[in-house]
Amino acid sequence: MSLIKIAMQVDIDLLFTWGAIAKKYKKNDVIFYEDDLALFYYQIIEGSVRMYNSNDEGKEFTQGVFCEGNSFGEPPLFINEVYPTTAIASQDSIIIKLSKEKLMKILEDYPSVKLSFLELMAKRIYDKTVSSKQIINQKPEHRIKSFLENYKKQNQLCCSEKQLIPYTRQEIADFTGLRVETVIRTLSEMNKTKKVNIDKHKLYF
Repeated sequence: MSLIKIAMQVDIDLLFTWGAIAKKYKKNDVIFYEDDLALFYYQIIEGSVRMYNSNDEGKEFTQGVFCEGNSFGEPPLFINEVYPTTAIASQDSIIIKLSKEKLMKILEDYPSVKLSFLELMAKRIYDKTVSSKQIINQKPEHRIKSFLENYKKQNQLCCSEKQLIPYTRQEIADFTGLRVETVIRTLSEMNKTKKVNIDKHKLYF
């Protein structure tokens, strides 16, 4: 249930120099599917991307949301694997696309970029481990609270003041692996105990 604000932004001019293209995606356009072979590096200029898995019943679990300035989907590039998730544009977006071969050449020629990638991968592995630990806890309130705290932390919001959470109940369910009915019921209970505020259907934490 990662809300990704970890920026890996390779200089745009450098990417274009090495043959990258900028492609426009409409909201809900698929960028790549789960089990596609990873062949390209992606970096967001405008918009946002959601990566998710879905089961045979069509239930989705959001693995991460990536915003302007973020790159996404890199790990399979380095180990010749397929994508473990599907990536879609969660709003109209412009995304840079560079071939795997060109990216590897950049990493060879620019050690500082390679170091930034290493730090990015380490941070994402760490955050994924923390998120997995939260999911193991089966109490819905704990999952939701951890998700909300993570959102405020990643967005550098004041922890002592309640902030507007820009996600629907369904999106929170997708992030936490809970049923939307469970999210609605749990948030209602948290509102009664003042752990969250719900005002005109808007959620504040």
